[in-house]
Amino acid sequence: MSLLRSLTGPEDLRALPADQLPALAAEIRDALVTSVARTGGHLGPNLGCVELTIALHRVFESPREPIIFDTGHQAYVHKMLTGRVEGFERLRQRGGLSGYPSRSESEHDWVENSHASTALSYADGLAKGFAVRGDSRPVVAVVGDGALTGGMAWEALNNIAAAKDRPVIIVVNDNGRSYSPTIGGVADALATLRLRPGYEHALLQVRQALHRAPVIGTALYEALHAIKKGLKDVLSPQGMFEDLGLKYMGPVDGHDIETMESALRRARAFGGPVIVHAVTTKGFGYPPAETDQIDAWHATGVFDPDSGLSSPASSPDWTDAFSEELVRIGAERSDVVAVTAAMLHPTGLAPFAERYPERTFDVGIAEQHALTSAAGLGMAGLHPVVAIYATFLNRAFDQLLMDVALHRQPVTIVLDRAGVTGTDGASHNGMWDMSILSVVPGLRLAAPRDGATLRQALREAIDVTDGPTVLRFPKGSLPADVPAVERRGVVDVLRRSQRPEVLLVAVGSMVPICLAAAERAADHGIEVTVVDPRWVQPVPGELIDLAAGHRLVVTVEDCGRSGGVGAALTRELQDRDLDVPVRTLGLPQQFLDHGSRGQVLADVGLTEQDVARRIAEWAAVIAERTEVPQDVPVSER
Repeated sequence: MSLLRSLTGPEDLRALPADQLPALAAEIRDALVTSVARTGGHLGPNLGCVELTIALHRVFESPREPIIFDTGHQAYVHKMLTGRVEGFERLRQRGGLSGYPSRSESEHDWVENSHASTALSYADGLAKGFAVRGDSRPVVAVVGDGALTGGMAWEALNNIAAAKDRPVIIVVNDNGRSYSPTIGGVADALATLRLRPGYEHALLQVRQALHRAPVIGTALYEALHAIKKGLKDVLSPQGMFEDLGLKYMGPVDGHDIETMESALRRARAFGGPVIVHAVTTKGFGYPPAETDQIDAWHATGVFDPDSGLSSPASSPDWTDAFSEELVRIGAERSDVVAVTAAMLHPTGLAPFAERYPERTFDVGIAEQHALTSAAGLGMAGLHPVVAIYATFLNRAFDQLLMDVALHRQPVTIVLDRAGVTGTDGASHNGMWDMSILSVVPGLRLAAPRDGATLRQALREAIDVTDGPTVLRFPKGSLPADVPAVERRGVVDVLRRSQRPEVLLVAVGSMVPICLAAAERAADHGIEVTVVDPRWVQPVPGELIDLAAGHRLVVTVEDCGRSGGVGAALTRELQDRDLDVPVRTLGLPQQFLDHGSRGQVLADVGLTEQDVARRIAEWAAVIAERTEVPQDVPVSER
């Protein structure tokens, strides 16, 4: 049996002789590459923290002593060392392991952490809670250097440092990258620490000179003392942490298990808050990932583990279409600028940045700052385009509401991965955006159905000058363009029926399913008109008029039902005293288990078969309610 598969938990790891640990690390890397090649997942971050995680589990007694990973995409090795290596056969697939820490999987996973910059707050709360109960057990937070660009991390550091007797060990896993190279002042400070290995040697020389100083005079002593201080400031900016009241240890080679263990044991023995600065290499040990400069190996699909080659994309995806159109717009309008939160490549802004570097701003993992900074850009006469994943918009709601919308600033927010994303699980489904955006005054939201309507909506959004606009589109390949048979204002009629029986409102990516469902319903004699509102918030007046002329309205949307198109349309009809029944098909307001997009949509009844069946059921009920009995005199009908 291999070393890795012989481990049932951290206690077995702690029993291993130190000379077997390099072989274990090699086995873990092989298992990582083999597993992720088969299922896809986060490879680069996990290859980079193998030795670090081994050392953590040899020094700390999980699960009693919590180890919290920020973000959770660097927790694969932790899962392997806590008895879950067999589960990697179905990583991120239905019935298999989650791609992030999961409380339902193991007692070793204290939090389901997949949004960045949160682990330090969890650790602070746990440490406070243990202290209240008279328990002084250590709490460990493993923080990627990118997470330190998020403001919440510094709010937590401010609180952690305030308690000198609470043992919180903060391990900064510093590889100089999050999704892409980490930017900002914190990143520069960490880089200075990484790149100045001569500090200790220089300081030793100064110390020796200081010891001789009394012989050669007070003035020289003072001068050398000033030199020592200058060396510390220039060559060792750990003062940034120590000024907060945090003990700093490092930099430490994060790929040297013995060195890491020694540093962690000293940190544990300190008895108070400590930062251990571990320097690692993202993708370490697998050449294609280790030499990656555009972070294609941060998260990857299926690939050949021997060559590192993946199957070429069969067609352009939604992100590509947005990226190309934004570059075209940038050539036409010098006032358009781009903002990203540490995701230049994943959100498609890299081509714009290459063409217009002075008009592209990467703010780090700081969506809150991104939105308020965008408001400032708008006040300065520019039109910012903020591109983020839909799941991360949740973090910046207050800034969107109070800093952008209240000031009626022309900020366009592009939400990639909206709706069901599937394999990354509950935290990454971009299903909350329309629910929270529905309460923002003056906001306009578009849900394009294909590449053509995405490009058109982006241009229309950037033309808006008196408030925020939002575009949402899903993950995956672009569908074929669906032309409108008729346009009524912003509403596209995609399929016209002979009788005003059922109006099927298809929102964005749900258009193909709705068109197929309408065909199924027609086979059963039900007349269905299919429309795409394109701009869904506020509800277009043309959509209200169309709804008023039908016996039944059914909305289908890839978002939460609360605050979605169906809820808004129902309210508008009621406000106008229009008695038209509206039935909404959407996502339940609950956390959805990981699985493929198709599996998740099937779970919640959003397939063409489900939609057609519900239309038939509802149409039958409406017909039964409105049918006039034949024995009623014509004058009374």
